[in-house]
Amino acid sequence: MERENTAKIKGMDLPISTKHSIELCNLIRYKTLQQAKKQLNLIYEQKKALPLRRFHKDRGHRKGKIGPGAYPIKATKEIIKLLNGLEANAQNKGLNTNSLVLVLVKANMASRPMRYGRQRGIRAKRTHIEIIAEEKIQEKFKTQEKKEQTTKEKSKETKK
Repeated sequence: MERENTAKIKGMDLPISTKHSIELCNLIRYKTLQQAKKQLNLIYEQKKALPLRRFHKDRGHRKGKIGPGAYPIKATKEIIKLLNGLEANAQNKGLNTNSLVLVLVKANMASRPMRYGRQRGIRAKRTHIEIIAEEKIQEKFKTQEKKEQTTKEKSKETKK
């Protein structure tokens, strides 16, 4: 069930850490597309650490009062690519990319195939990432429509 004001993208079997992906997805969820890209670029350039909330055992604290943190370069790069693809999908559908909000951002563990070569028994890291963005309608228009509806209802009641 695809809605007209949404754009979506899926990254399947990406060779990145699932734990880092979950933390990155939690960071950018419910943010605008530009805010998410800006934060991910800061992490990619190692100017700001990713605060680790769930997977932080034996991690050192980072500056900026965030507690345990990390700089997951590889996962950040892949998610930035997905966000660029999402923006292209939205433009193709005719959506305003400045008003896109990431409503669903989730990372799931994918199949972990055996590595080839001499590393016997070592499994590769794989992750599925799904991102859905919705075009945010201006709040002014919503409130105006509600006011118009209530005034129409009141006028109908007074006529009766």
